[in-house]
Amino acid sequence: MDITQMIPQFGGVLYTLVAFVIALSIIVAIHEYGHYIVGRWTGIEADVFSLGFGPVIWSRHDKRGTKWQIAALPFGGYVKFRGDSNASGGADLDAMSHMSDEELRHTMNGAPIWARAATVAAGPVFNFILTILIFTGIFMVQGKVTEPFTVGELRALPVAQDLREGDVILEIGGEPLPDFTDSEAFGDFMEALPHQAVLPYTVERDGQATEVDGPYVYPPIATQIVPRSAAYEAGLEPGDIITAIDGEEAYAFDQLKQKVEGSEGAPLALTVWRDGEELSVEMTPKRTDEPLPEGGYQTVYRIGIVGGLAFEPATGMVGPVEAFTGGVERTWSIITGSLSGLWNMIVGNISSCNLSGPIGIAQTSGAMASQGGQSFITFIAVLSTAVGLLNLFPVPVLDGGHLVFHAWEAVRGRPPSDRALNVMMSIGLVLILGLMAFALTNDLFCP
Repeated sequence: MDITQMIPQFGGVLYTLVAFVIALSIIVAIHEYGHYIVGRWTGIEADVFSLGFGPVIWSRHDKRGTKWQIAALPFGGYVKFRGDSNASGGADLDAMSHMSDEELRHTMNGAPIWARAATVAAGPVFNFILTILIFTGIFMVQGKVTEPFTVGELRALPVAQDLREGDVILEIGGEPLPDFTDSEAFGDFMEALPHQAVLPYTVERDGQATEVDGPYVYPPIATQIVPRSAAYEAGLEPGDIITAIDGEEAYAFDQLKQKVEGSEGAPLALTVWRDGEELSVEMTPKRTDEPLPEGGYQTVYRIGIVGGLAFEPATGMVGPVEAFTGGVERTWSIITGSLSGLWNMIVGNISSCNLSGPIGIAQTSGAMASQGGQSFITFIAVLSTAVGLLNLFPVPVLDGGHLVFHAWEAVRGRPPSDRALNVMMSIGLVLILGLMAFALTNDLFCP
């Protein structure tokens, strides 16, 4: 049974919380396992591997002496390495004073710098690896559009059409169909099509060219609803089709886009076709900062609908190497996009409301889970990258801060003094708490 079918039974808040805990637990488990396993490979032993904080509700010891446990508060986790004074790290000087040189080598603080640095860096790296593997799997499952361009699964539409699964599309509106993989040529072709509900198609069916009627190729259909958007708040669902905007009929996604962008934030009255029924919905587009291909950002109005074709195109298999390459590229794109967005927020080029806090992330996790397993898994991949990237920032208390301390020790031949460490850790904690408070304020007060 698909868990998304249970949404009405859970209720919005509970479902959102469950989805958030599941997503966070997976990401934290992978992050902490990266610390644990690389520490083990480099000779650093772990005393405790904990998923969650607070009272322990389940635990067991493995043959290496590590205690694996699940705690009651599922909002994080940690690895306590041998010789650490607590879950946050720091040397237990009393315990270490009674250890032999061989025993000290198996502690975090007694290991060589390279081993400590590798162990610290492994957490964020494993987050990136998780993202790459998720996208690799998604690309392999989705496949790639076959050539020649062939009709796959048909969507439910409000117009009659004669297309069939397996039809090879040769022409639309009397014009030859360009290569689908040539995004520029295909985009130009789409823009040239007349905006009308039904178009003449020439298809190859059973080995013969046949003239049939088919829908506008890129109708105003919602294949996905962006969480926390105007469309999401208005109750739109994947599969909904916009048939009219402010009383004016719409056949193409471009018509919807132009109306939304030209609204300047004024409410729009939409007629929505859903499973044979028409609904009247009013929504107010929201200001959104979007990256430009050439760099920088533009501020536009959006309602939060991801469009798609009038039918699913037939797809073929994608090899593991090609899928893995795509996974790496997608992960790198998320990293660079996140850094660019953060920098532009800092310098004031885009709104700071683009930074979400725990409430916003939880709401997004629930919304993505409600749209199906693949959407939720994709969200986990994106959030995993964000967690890995955040932990690499050179801020004390984060993994990146510890890497800076190790670099200092490698250059100077000794670690920073205990006093300096305490001061920097306090500053780092204040910075992180301040960032969390700012993001939480965004969740509560940003439109």
